[in-house]
Amino acid sequence: MNKLTHLNENGEANIVNIGNKKITQRTAIASGKVFVSLETIALIKSNAIEKGDVISVARIAGMTAAKKTPELIPLCHNLNLEHIKIDFDIDEQNRSINVISECQTTHKTGVEMEAMVSCSISCLTIYDMVKSVDKSAYINDVKLLFKSGGKSGNYQRK
Repeated sequence: MNKLTHLNENGEANIVNIGNKKITQRTAIASGKVFVSLETIALIKSNAIEKGDVISVARIAGMTAAKKTPELIPLCHNLNLEHIKIDFDIDEQNRSINVISECQTTHKTGVEMEAMVSCSISCLTIYDMVKSVDKSAYINDVKLLFKSGGKSGNYQRK
């Protein structure tokens, strides 16, 4: 395993110097799941949750979170995000809302953290909006599915 890049020679946290890195097109995709009851799924689908349209609010929250990632994760670089896409799949059989977040940029560093934060905040927003009607709701399985660009190349979760 390589050494941790966010530690300097004294073991202190620092932001990685990306000055000499090449600019490349970078994409990252993350996913997560919010598990809820069938009754809650019906309320979401019929837009009957008291706080509002769960999916629309979660999408906006996720896009906002992606743009604010360096404010939340201290050692992340500021990135000019060129594209943020958040999709939701309501899976009644597994009683879940599956969230997939995709972020893209052309930069010297990757967008994995932006995709992960975006997905996480979308999931947390769904949880926040349904918690009053579904105390058993929970979030699980937030992970990076794919990343491309940069020196390390592509990664695809198996």
